[in-house]
Amino acid sequence: MSDRALAIHFDEMISSPARLAILATLAPGASVRFTELKRETGLADGNLHVQTGKLADAGYIAVRKAMRGKRSVTEFRLTELGLERLRIHVRTLQAVLESESGVIRPVLAAEREDDSEVWS
Repeated sequence: MSDRALAIHFDEMISSPARLAILATLAPGASVRFTELKRETGLADGNLHVQTGKLADAGYIAVRKAMRGKRSVTEFRLTELGLERLRIHVRTLQAVLESESGVIRPVLAAEREDDSEVWS
């Protein structure tokens, strides 16, 4: 391990797996409809609604609602702030993986504790 500790600061808004999935889906830049975003992320309607609301409140995504015929259509797109914060998040992950203190060392099966015992 290095003498110098790596300062790691992750954006809590992005660290959520659901919100990260939403941002990753929107990263290419095109607007994405609610139904497409739901399909791509695998999130339930309610969870997608809550998580996109949090991202919109933080300024990471823009939400546009429009009427198409008699139906309301909601579209989302990544904002410049959201893209910048996503890039920072990815760079931070890369820094951890590339630093000596962040080296991932797999634990060999022989070294693992056996936690398979049944409690009595």
